[in-house]
Amino acid sequence: MLRPVLLLLLIWTSSALVRVPLRRVPSIRSQLRADGLLVEFLKDHRPDMFNRRYVQCFPPGTPSLRLGSSSEKIYNFMDAQYYGEISLGTPVQNFSVIFDTGSSDLWVPSAYCVSQACALHRRFRAFQSTSFHHDGRIFGIHYGSGHLMGVMARDTLKVGGLTIQTQEFGESVYEPGSAFVMARFDGILGLGYPSLAEILGNTVFDNMMAQKTVDEPVFSFYLTRKTSVSNPEGELLLGGTDEALYSGPINWLPVTVRGYWQIKMDSVAVQGVSSFCPHGCQAIIDTGTTLIAGPTKDILSLQQLIGATPTTIGEFIIDCARLTSLPHVTFILGGKEYTLCAEHYVRKEMLGDRELCFSGFQATDIVSTEGPLWILGDVFLTEVYTIFDRGQNRVGFASAKHIT
Repeated sequence: MLRPVLLLLLIWTSSALVRVPLRRVPSIRSQLRADGLLVEFLKDHRPDMFNRRYVQCFPPGTPSLRLGSSSEKIYNFMDAQYYGEISLGTPVQNFSVIFDTGSSDLWVPSAYCVSQACALHRRFRAFQSTSFHHDGRIFGIHYGSGHLMGVMARDTLKVGGLTIQTQEFGESVYEPGSAFVMARFDGILGLGYPSLAEILGNTVFDNMMAQKTVDEPVFSFYLTRKTSVSNPEGELLLGGTDEALYSGPINWLPVTVRGYWQIKMDSVAVQGVSSFCPHGCQAIIDTGTTLIAGPTKDILSLQQLIGATPTTIGEFIIDCARLTSLPHVTFILGGKEYTLCAEHYVRKEMLGDRELCFSGFQATDIVSTEGPLWILGDVFLTEVYTIFDRGQNRVGFASAKHIT
């Protein structure tokens, strides 16, 4: 959905259990704002944002998507923050990627890419890899700022200490717009279900399962809000879970549609009062986006309840001095309450010597056969330990231990 360098380290905990510590970095949106380029960027990519009547009724950056009726996917990495490294080829070539449960493809820039964004990132040199297999078929992925295009290929992939043979991936030869110019990541590694993939062949985790490089068909995420130079801000664990990072029982919810990691959400309450989707609704668990997104009508009401004020570019800002008085927002999943206070759902940014507080909620209308969808991104996921189980097609949540 639109995250200084993210390191990828390896610690073995068993024969096939790999930790991928993650580091949190400034998002593209934060970089644009700090450089004074955000308004100009949005004028180029979303000119409709500057229609004031439109802003008041339907906040900018809130596309209406109809899943299942087109190839449109939920791709918005402007707010993405968590990255890690992978290697492709023989000898290895390293790339930083977003580990994204909201998509299913693996792609990195090609040495033959003609876009400005590719010139500023590491590019895959197929001619230097002795294990490279040419495919030749083309692929395309639609983003809000344009259409990414490339060619398919196969090569040896390494994620931490795991080696996956003949992994299908995309070499991008054209990356749209200026968004990817600002990105700290080189590419994307999707961890969604195969039905989301635009690139033909097995997804990365499907190949891990097929080649038995993981003990269990499970991976889990532990994310934190802190930013540290010496310590990781989270981890992706491939092949299992780490009980040292969570407490209490795991709350398991079945996947309702095997594309995104989609589950049923019971309701959303503000200050203990059930306010949204009181009869249940569908939610996507997405590590590839920072915010919590929901239907425009609900999110506009929610912004009012937390005292958020719209800006001329569609963001919602909150008075930083009022955070302790703001209401709690609770998500009920599988009968269990997950409550966020203002310190959890407000994003703080420095602009010069000023601290700004932005709402962590965003309107995005996504129409599906199961009704409007919510997206639970990192604003929610930093408060829980999240387990993705492909073997039993379920998502598990446990109370994250925030280690200092």
